[in-house]
Order: sequence, then structure tokens, then C-alpha cells
Amino acid sequence: MTSTQLAVLAEGLRKGYGDTTALDGFDLAVPAGTVCGLLGPNGAGKTTAVRILATLLRPDAGVAVVAGLDVVRQARQVRRRIGLVGQHAAVEEALSGRQNLELFGRLYHLDAAAAARRAGELLEEFGLADTGRRAVGTYSGGLRRRLDLAASMILAPRVLFLDEPTTGLDPRGRNEVWAAVRSLVAGGTTVLLTTQYLDEADRLAGRIAVIDRGRVIAEGTPDELKSRIGGDRIDVVLRDGAALPAAAGIIGRICRVAPDVDPDTRRISAPVRERMSTLGAVLSELSAAHIEAEDVALRRPTLDEAFLHITGTGGVAA
Repeated sequence: MTSTQLAVLAEGLRKGYGDTTALDGFDLAVPAGTVCGLLGPNGAGKTTAVRILATLLRPDAGVAVVAGLDVVRQARQVRRRIGLVGQHAAVEEALSGRQNLELFGRLYHLDAAAAARRAGELLEEFGLADTGRRAVGTYSGGLRRRLDLAASMILAPRVLFLDEPTTGLDPRGRNEVWAAVRSLVAGGTTVLLTTQYLDEADRLAGRIAVIDRGRVIAEGTPDELKSRIGGDRIDVVLRDGAALPAAAGIIGRICRVAPDVDPDTRRISAPVRERMSTLGAVLSELSAAHIEAEDVALRRPTLDEAFLHITGTGGVAA
């Protein structure tokens, strides 16, 4: 893939703060018109990378190109082609949704007529036309986030940086924001997403980059990352926790691997190769041993499990 097909390109980025190294050879390539999830444990360097790509920090070394422009030498031009949505909605509660968007338009140096026209377009695009004249203070969390996304699109940026876009939202609000993001990408916008919710990255991102200790240590589609810890898994929840050792022995022998055992949830989990034959064997032998299962399921590994396997930590992707 050529550099002209990439919306974001970082090569060998380095950044330090005194004795602390935040980025240590950070590389990233994001194709235009896609969603890339950037995940990493606390302190991995994720925020520093985004701040450099958004021209808010200068790297100590390396090259970063966003929307075809160098983020250091052409920072002013880059800012005209990107949008940045932080963790907290940057809208004024006393103003209506329309007034907020018109205000942002004027801040982007649009004249009054152009700002009003663009505000109307965005209210329609983000499904806010019916609430546009209401004070933002009456909006739900999901509506505020949609308005915040709309404000970031005043100049229709080619690249949008989303930092924890659904933190604190209920499931309905999260779904509203996800729908808005999908709509933006369908229109050609490239999104670089950071999130502490790995299911969010799983649903939105076509590719995910895992960063740890200042560099990308794994990259691929969500399914490719999940495949690193094997294929399907069997989960067995016992009715009686006292039977865990015996059940774990049975499941380990059938699956030919030491299973994961969680005494708190009475859950035993192990990777499987032959889905149905393994399930049948487990149920048969547990029954023969008079061990009662409360729940049995075959499932794919989660992105959370893949993340912990890749990073080797118990940290969160924040």
C-alpha cells in the first residue's frame, strides 16, 4: 500500500519526558476510510502518540504524516484536515445544539451564513434536527456525544481522532455514538479510536494496533488478534464449586491442555479443536462423574482475552 493510500503514517516515533520514554519506535499505518483501534495498558504511550499525530506534541525523532502532510513541518495544514474529540463533550450547555454548531463554525472562520448552513447540514446528518433548538443542558449523554462529533465535523475532516468517545454512556448512548461513527466512515472519514471498552474496538475497528512500552507490539483485525490464543473455547460453570478440581481434570484430559479455573465464578475454560465432539465428551464424562454443570457454552475468544494474552498484563486498555 502506497503512502497516498494511507490517512495516518507513523515511522519510528520517539518521545521522552525526562527519564521516562513514552514512545520508543512507534510505527502505525492506517488506510484511508477505515477505523483503526489503538489499544494499550495505562502508560503504554497511546495518548502521547495521538497527541503527536494531532499536532499537539512534537516528537523527539521519527516521522508522522496525517492526511498526506507532515505533522511537524506542516502542522497548520494538518489541523485544517483533522478533527479531535476528547473524553468530555466540549459543548456549551446553555446554548442550543444549533447555536453550538454555529459557534464552532465561526471559530473555524466561516462567515455567519456558511456557519448556519453547515450547522443545519450536521444536525440532519447526525439525527439531531428535532433537538437542535433545545438547550444542550437537556440532552442525554448520547445526544451530547453526537453533537460533539458533529462539532468535530464542521470542516469535514479527513481524519478524526476519537479519545474514549463513549466513556460514561449507557448502552443506548453507546449505540447512538457507534452509529454516528459508522456513518462518518461510510462518508470517507478515517477514524483513529482509543477506547477502554474492548468490545467497542471489536465492533467498530477494522484493524487494531496494540501498543505497549512505547511501540506497537501486535496489529491485525480483531479476529486475527483473537486467533493468537487459539480458536474456540469451552466454558463450563459448575453448580458446586467443590467439584472444580475433578471437573478441571476431566476437561484438561479431553482438551489436552491445562484449563483456566475461576473459583469465584465456578467456571472452567479451555481451548478446543473439535467443537461438537469435545462438547459431547465433556458433557458425557461430567455426567458419568456425577458432576452437575449449571451452564456449558462454546464461544470464540474475546478481544479482552487476546489483549491480556498479547500484553501479558492484567491492565486495562486505557
